[in-house]
Amino acid sequence: MKVTQRISGDRPVFSVEFFPPKDEVGEAELWRAVRRLEPLDPAFVSVTYGAGGSSRDRTIRTTARIATDTTLVPMAHLTAVSHSVAELRQVIGAYAAAGISNILAVRGDPPGDPLGEWVPHPQGLAYADELVSLVRRLGDFCVGVAAFPYGHPRSPDAEFDLARLLAKIRAGADFAISQLFLEPEGFLRLRDRLAAAGIDVPLLPGIMPLTTVRTLHRGPELSGAPLPPALVERLQPYSDDPAAFRAAGMDVTAEMCARLLDEGVRGLHFYTLNRSTATVDLVRRLGLAARRPAPAVSAPG
Repeated sequence: MKVTQRISGDRPVFSVEFFPPKDEVGEAELWRAVRRLEPLDPAFVSVTYGAGGSSRDRTIRTTARIATDTTLVPMAHLTAVSHSVAELRQVIGAYAAAGISNILAVRGDPPGDPLGEWVPHPQGLAYADELVSLVRRLGDFCVGVAAFPYGHPRSPDAEFDLARLLAKIRAGADFAISQLFLEPEGFLRLRDRLAAAGIDVPLLPGIMPLTTVRTLHRGPELSGAPLPPALVERLQPYSDDPAAFRAAGMDVTAEMCARLLDEGVRGLHFYTLNRSTATVDLVRRLGLAARRPAPAVSAPG
């Protein structure tokens, strides 16, 4: 099933992001999260793709297993960084062969330093809209792209960033998922700007549950979103108490999600870090959980 089918219903939905595990311990942790989240019926689950294709094979394997061993709708990430067009064609073909029909096409971060200089492969692609076009030419895929409520860290200004997003959508993107943010205003402004440009593809907010002090600071550093002073002030009294910080941070996250839903946002995309507890908590608090029995999931092989 296509992602666009899953996010087009009458009730708000949620989706989740995983990353491919590096070892057996990580594999077990990932599948524990899958087991807990599957009964809640996320609209789709995405699997990330390491910088320079460093986790390419694991991404294909993990996404394919989700497709075959669960009732979940999988989406595989694909990045242009460090890949030639020929290599990208091979990856896209591998996804098609594994029965994966949803792809998130992103340019990707430089290997080693996510904020470092981005250098295109000599036989590769320079922008994500070119990647969208390539995926479109190679099969009947549902294609998602990234959006940046406060602008990509490498964009010179908001107008340039919006132009890049519009180029990706006009190249054939079916929907967009935003980078994480800690206040809703930037996301809502971006949604309004897309509407003013005549764009009606779904825009899903990317949500990182605030469970640790590191999450509070590292997320904005990587995403380009601001760290709201009022939020820092609210959470500062709990900075030396991990349990209290987590409780307060989850309250903040739930409040922001509720505001987004009140503003008519139809889906929330949670960055899980391969853990399920915080996402399950938020989904239930927000009334997004489906009621259905948990299907059987095979143990990690």
